[in-house]
Amino acid sequence: MTIDMAQFHQVFFDESFEGLDIMESGLLEMDPGSADPEQINSIFRAAHSIKGGSGTFGFTNIADFTHVMETLLDEMRDGRRQVTAEAVNVLLASVDVLREMLTATSEDAEMDPERVKAQKAELDRLLAGDSAATKVAEPDSMEEAPAASEQTGWHIVFHPHPHMMRTGNDSLRLLRELGGLGELMVEVDVTSLPPLSEFEPEDSYLSWDLRLMGDATQEQINDIFDWVEDDCDLSINPICPEQTAPPAAPEVASDSEQKAEVKAASAPVERREGVDRRTSERRGSAKKTGSSAGASSIRVDISKIDVLINMVGELVITQSMLSMLGEEFDISQIERLREGLAQLERHTREMQESVMQIRMLPISFTFSRFPRLVHDLSTKMGKKIELKMTGEATEVDKTVIEKIGDPLVHLVRNSLDHGIEMPEERVAAGKPEVGTVELNASHRGGNIIIEIKDDGNGLNKDVLLNKAIERGLVPPDAILTDQQIYELIFAAGFSTAETVSDVSGRGVGMDVVRRNINELGCSIEIHSEMGVGSSFVIRLPLTLAILDGQTVSVGSETYIVPLVSIIESIQIKEDMVNMLAGKGETFKLRDEYLPIVRLHEILGVNDAKAKEINEGLLVVVEGEGRRCGFFVDDLLGQQQVVIKSLEANYKKIVGLSGATILGDGSVALILDIPGLIRMAGKASLDYGKDVRKTA
Repeated sequence: MTIDMAQFHQVFFDESFEGLDIMESGLLEMDPGSADPEQINSIFRAAHSIKGGSGTFGFTNIADFTHVMETLLDEMRDGRRQVTAEAVNVLLASVDVLREMLTATSEDAEMDPERVKAQKAELDRLLAGDSAATKVAEPDSMEEAPAASEQTGWHIVFHPHPHMMRTGNDSLRLLRELGGLGELMVEVDVTSLPPLSEFEPEDSYLSWDLRLMGDATQEQINDIFDWVEDDCDLSINPICPEQTAPPAAPEVASDSEQKAEVKAASAPVERREGVDRRTSERRGSAKKTGSSAGASSIRVDISKIDVLINMVGELVITQSMLSMLGEEFDISQIERLREGLAQLERHTREMQESVMQIRMLPISFTFSRFPRLVHDLSTKMGKKIELKMTGEATEVDKTVIEKIGDPLVHLVRNSLDHGIEMPEERVAAGKPEVGTVELNASHRGGNIIIEIKDDGNGLNKDVLLNKAIERGLVPPDAILTDQQIYELIFAAGFSTAETVSDVSGRGVGMDVVRRNINELGCSIEIHSEMGVGSSFVIRLPLTLAILDGQTVSVGSETYIVPLVSIIESIQIKEDMVNMLAGKGETFKLRDEYLPIVRLHEILGVNDAKAKEINEGLLVVVEGEGRRCGFFVDDLLGQQQVVIKSLEANYKKIVGLSGATILGDGSVALILDIPGLIRMAGKASLDYGKDVRKTA
């Protein structure tokens, strides 16, 4: 029977990307000169798994490249080579190349062979270096190791563990591979063979004493036993000329060879199972990272599945009870019906929460990319920067994680380039030479708060305002609040960089940050102090699938206002409204003048009931750091709504972020608060500064 190995490819790629994340995080945490042996060992094991899996599935280019990395790591973990900053950087670059190779292979795309060749040459250069700075001196011993010229072969003792053949490996095949390296003399130890009645065909009972004569290298021998190093006892020692060799063992019978070939034919499948077992153990102790966040599938904790199954069971019981009640229903059973419906509602809500939990992933899936980003950019810019991350276990909806990644990258790069000063500047300013960038995530008031904070220069308000005036973004006589000045960095094409680099300076990126964050229904705030640092605070929803909303009526239409955007709802009188010539209406709310936006005018609703300001209500909302009052007919109530995408089912509409179906079957549109504020017009939202200017 022919087995389609392609069915296992996706598992291999998922585990390989996890292994790359383990390698990258381990290398970034490694301290050259005093590296933790267990840390090196975990990196080596990840490389070893990728190499073995790629060899099993025939991805020879990946296996060959990883083999060179593995050899370098093996010398480090054995103490034969010091861990240097150069070696760590070369290995990090090799992880990048290996990631590209795996991505190209998984997508059936072409990989740049010159890039692979150049990076492999870097690894070979490190391996070839035998200087005292690279190699660790061997300790003195009573007997010196034989010189290469004196060595005539290798003495190998190979004792398979009983279960070795069950992992898809066969001793006879290994011996044939050794025989291809030179003259092989074999002694077999049969002392462990049991009586025939106790013999298990899939167990290993034999062990071998081997003499391989010729010029084979230890690396070539290691390659042969690579797959079974965890499933056997193995020793490999050089043979000197004066050592005698035992007589050759008799040739293996041909029928045994045929059996070995049959066993080898099934090896890939069984070996795949072995890889799954080992990597699942490693995955249990490894930190979850972001490699699979953008994939079409996610791994779910079994406890979440158990909770969901229990909820389905409860729901089935309730449904059965209601069905029996409906078969012979009379008015005397109305109370039982009410109880059953209440129970159904409770179970449905709990099941909804359980299903939503399945989509929740730790924010570490996004955060995991930043240690490498900070390491590479700080090295490139000649800055000393420490990254501190907290709250990585905070769980967020999978869709939020996928969409927040790019904005966070832009904000962190901005802190590295514009925020943190050069070491000499920091010392001159009385700061530590090493700058700090903090990345924090936490739950707060039903939202996820992500903060990107640095202890750098801070934002210079004068420079920002002058640049904005120079570009015509604001009039020369504009009076702006600090928050409004800071938000100028989100204008398209806005940049204060004196020179253009490959890191920043083209004014591209920050406008994309705000647009992406707005599309998520999120908000961003900026806090900064000159010479102390800056902080960017992003408020994210827990999920993009369900929304807590306030239903409002405007004429015959019903709209949903996200609760997270609402500050308060008030009723005002006409004498509380200020009119500005050519601009519109404002009202004063606790020493702050806010513009009034009549929703029926913005949304084109012709049958609005409230025409005069005292006939309706003002819903005070906030978006993009600005506040205004939405004038509506009435408030209808609060409820959770399931968001349906307008863009996917119809088309994108400015001012609306989606739609939902209400309990009566009618459709209600969900308002996009930042979009509506922009629709109201920039001039109408500058009332506050004009009123303050004339007050």
